[in-house]
Amino acid sequence: MRFHPAGKTIIRNTILIALALNLIGWLFLANIPIISGLLSLTALVILVLVLQFFRYPNRTVQINPKQVICPADGKVCVIEEAEEKLYLKRKCLKVSIFMSPLNVHINWVPVPGKITYSKHKEGEFYAAFKDKSADENERFCTAIQMADGREIMANQVAGAVARRILNFLHEGQKVTQDMEMGFIRFGSRVDLYLPLDTKLNVKLGDKVTGSQTIIGELS
Repeated sequence: MRFHPAGKTIIRNTILIALALNLIGWLFLANIPIISGLLSLTALVILVLVLQFFRYPNRTVQINPKQVICPADGKVCVIEEAEEKLYLKRKCLKVSIFMSPLNVHINWVPVPGKITYSKHKEGEFYAAFKDKSADENERFCTAIQMADGREIMANQVAGAVARRILNFLHEGQKVTQDMEMGFIRFGSRVDLYLPLDTKLNVKLGDKVTGSQTIIGELS
């Protein structure tokens, strides 16, 4: 199993903590096997959770400029018409994908084009599945201009557990759908703001896979 570079430091520190907990149990609690065993089990569970969170799946992306590919693993939690107030400043078709801590947390570029807006916004840390998190939570906002001149927004939104949003793109950069947009640590969501006439292939509650599920077809 491969692991994402974004988790290198956290994985290393977690391994060191797990080894330290086992060493404490062996040196100081060997005469209390129940407590020593629980300490070792706790260390193992924490390590497994961290490793699975940063797993790096091997996926082949089918590039198609007329399609919007899913930017993240998770569950479709919002489908609605909404105004994007920060940059596009117009009504869009909003599709939100909620990522639990058990999902892969790599974020992919949903459409090919050029990055026309890339900005981090400070904010709160409400639960990512709540509607107000889209406007009030800390987030990283990325706009992509497609070949026909239309623009979409893809916002990486922090959640109640997430405290770090990584974005690998910059303004002026040309991007394709097989590129990573970023990574969010420990639970979050991605909000897509699409043209109103986008034909959706997903519905509320659907489980989706980043870079694999087709969110919709562009007119």
